Amino acid sequence: MALGQSKFVEKLVFGIFRISAFINILALTLFLYFIVKNGISAISWEFLTSPPKDMMTKGGIFPCIVGTFILSFGALVVSMPFGIGTAIYLSEYANNEFLVRIIRLGVNNLAGVPSIVFGLFGLAFFATYLKFRVSILTGISTLGILILPVIISTAEEAISSVPSTFREASLALGATKWQTIKKVVLPAALPGILTGSILSLSRAAGETAAIMYTAAVFYSPHLPKSIFDPVMALPYHIYVLATAGTEIEKTRPLQYGSALVLVVLILLMNITAIYIRAKKQDKV
Repeated sequence: MALGQSKFVEKLVFGIFRISAFINILALTLFLYFIVKNGISAISWEFLTSPPKDMMTKGGIFPCIVGTFILSFGALVVSMPFGIGTAIYLSEYANNEFLVRIIRLGVNNLAGVPSIVFGLFGLAFFATYLKFRVSILTGISTLGILILPVIISTAEEAISSVPSTFREASLALGATKWQTIKKVVLPAALPGILTGSILSLSRAAGETAAIMYTAAVFYSPHLPKSIFDPVMALPYHIYVLATAGTEIEKTRPLQYGSALVLVVLILLMNITAIYIRAKKQDKV
């Protein structure tokens, strides 16, 4: 291919990339504008700090916010040890290439499973077989499995990106392999691991199908007292208000207000991930 043709192809490809990025930014901007425009009128201190009232046509979403945080952070606590442990094994210990391929294939397939399937699995296994019932424990266990592939993939990539010279220098000083991983590799990979974990946290916060059978309830005036109690959650609350409420038109502002709060929470989680990554990278 001639030099002129190569430059033309390069400009064409970069132009397509720019257009794609612009379309994505435009779609996000329109989406945020629509949600803010329709939901900002519902936002108030009472809306954020009080429970739903009058068949959920009035009041607030405080139990939903608390339930969303409990389920999201609980799922992260459940999945992080298994995810990081699997990533360490794949990056540092696994020698059997066939076994590694099988594990990665399983992780990739798990990442592609629809969330409704995770919900049905959680209902059948955790709620029914293990008798956890519809509860926080069932919900965080189900969400933990759902976000596990994200944590494994990001943690493995972060660990693999640590220069091999770090390991070689540590081993040359007499450290064992585990000491090298614990004291050298993991601290260096921490920004990537934390970023992936917080991104998986934001995904868990926005899931509806995975919790509608396992943890979330239509209405609960009180906060949960144990992990065996069900909770209200923002994604399921929005779904109920929009599809199954007795006064759907009356609750329209509450629907958009709840959606706006959920979007803001997820955006804050993503911004936190970027901030933590930047801070930790400066220290490494």
